[in-house]
Amino acid sequence: MFSFCIEPATLPQWQWFACYLTTATHLQFYRSFGVVLVLLAITAPVALGMGMLGALALRARLWPVRLVGQGYVNLVRGVPDIVFFLFVPIALGQGIEWVLHHINCPDWEQPIRQGNDFIVCREAKVPPNNAARWVFELYAFIMAVVAFALVFGAFVANTLYGAMQAVPRAQVETAEAYGMTRGQAFRRVVMPQMWVYALPGLSNIWQILIKATPLLFLLGIQDAVYWARELGGQKTSLYAYPHPDWRMWYFLALLCFYLLLTWGSERVFARLNDRLSHGQATAAGERLRKAAA
Repeated sequence: MFSFCIEPATLPQWQWFACYLTTATHLQFYRSFGVVLVLLAITAPVALGMGMLGALALRARLWPVRLVGQGYVNLVRGVPDIVFFLFVPIALGQGIEWVLHHINCPDWEQPIRQGNDFIVCREAKVPPNNAARWVFELYAFIMAVVAFALVFGAFVANTLYGAMQAVPRAQVETAEAYGMTRGQAFRRVVMPQMWVYALPGLSNIWQILIKATPLLFLLGIQDAVYWARELGGQKTSLYAYPHPDWRMWYFLALLCFYLLLTWGSERVFARLNDRLSHGQATAAGERLRKAAA
């Protein structure tokens, strides 16, 4: 990046570090922090939406819908997360290629499953073999969002369902006695109040989601943990910037990043909890009333 970064071995210390910290690999390391933040920003609302659908399925009157909701929640909660992070991208990717294979290559005569191999025609490959690198990176990122949303959506569904059940039944019965339908009572009585009960659980799920982002490397994404390990490891004379084992310092930077992220999240959830608890018949609402008095 700098004009004096031609001969790293001859540079004084401050210039050596200036060149070392602005290499192309370090720029990818810095960019990986943005990848983590973008993943969180996209996955959180998607998981919340899936969780809401799951919670509504658990409350459904039709038993087949309830069965689907219970199966989704119990299956995901009962299987280690890492299994889903590995299974979902493979299964979803092969499912998409299987459909495209039958659409684009109807005359294909060979079996798709050949032992342990999954072979489809060239037109069915996703992404295409000749696609640009950014297409493969985007595809891996989308698969990561789907895998994370499926896993954490199940936990959100269980939390939201419990919050819906925590709203006093007498309030719903009163609303129905005034002529509201079941759906109207849910939208006007249950929905506004359930967030107060759900927020502590959602806060915990968000913190766990943050701590799960280092698993991105399992999905082929070069995240911050990957680059910290690669850049911090001891180099040899083959590299332009050889140095001792600095992994401790790189992982210390990651520690500070995640602590700052979780600390900021706690502050946001605390303010959101105070806002939602205002006027509610809960312990937090009572505390706010006493503080105002």
